[in-house]
Amino acid sequence: MITNDVLRRVRYALQLNDTKMLAIFASVDNEMSVDFLHSIIAKEDAEGFVLCRDSVLSLFLDGLIYEKRGRKEGAVPAVLPAKAILSNNDILRKLRIALNFKDEDMLNALSLANFPVSKGELSALFRKSDHRNYKPCGDQLLRRFIDGITVQFRGTKPSTDAVDAE
Repeated sequence: MITNDVLRRVRYALQLNDTKMLAIFASVDNEMSVDFLHSIIAKEDAEGFVLCRDSVLSLFLDGLIYEKRGRKEGAVPAVLPAKAILSNNDILRKLRIALNFKDEDMLNALSLANFPVSKGELSALFRKSDHRNYKPCGDQLLRRFIDGITVQFRGTKPSTDAVDAE
């Protein structure tokens, strides 16, 4: 999943407007203009589309954690190194932390999106990458999880048109 799509879908699921999005970015010391925000949440074929770097998505997810759970004393947002890649597992983990989800909440969100996963499969996604039972999170699982939180927070399953219009 490209980072722009993740950003756009999370924005829709959590009903975040431009002001809220800019405040989330500002909370991690990443000021941006409304025009740049619109360019990174635009569809790939839209005019003005700019690819959202992994470091920008990581900062947004860190800001979302601060917004939803509060900032730890002395915590400084970690900026990804220049060529570092934010994996789907990292995105899922940060969303889990931001939303304060436990295993049951994660399983419920996935079942709301008609994508049942066992508790063992779910725990494998949150293991360290060098652990023997680690499982990489696929695009479909991440997409379905975001669909599930959309159903949970908005009450309806998202259509691609609704996500684009937001």
